[in-house]
Amino acid sequence: MATIRISIPETAAKDEIVEIRTLISHPMDNGYNVDARGQRIPRHILHTFIVTYNGVEVFHANLHPAQSTNPYMVFHTVAVETGTLEFTWLDDDGSVFSDTRTITVQ
Repeated sequence: MATIRISIPETAAKDEIVEIRTLISHPMDNGYNVDARGQRIPRHILHTFIVTYNGVEVFHANLHPAQSTNPYMVFHTVAVETGTLEFTWLDDDGSVFSDTRTITVQ
């Protein structure tokens, strides 16, 4: 199971631009490296990262094998209304990692 860390302000003024930071622990193996026995480590990467705000997509990233281990993303969005942000990472092996955060808009 991946460890997810998300930093988002708990409150914001209406129409304020807020910074969101995410980090997910993941090996991001590109399929070209070998282990201690010389065996190729199979490709295992997160390929998509999507963020929705009250069901509306506000951020989308396609990740590639060159992405580093434990991908760290920083982006901004506008606080339009109190609601929930859902963060979703899709893995090559079919796994889906997700977490949510709530922001209160005053």
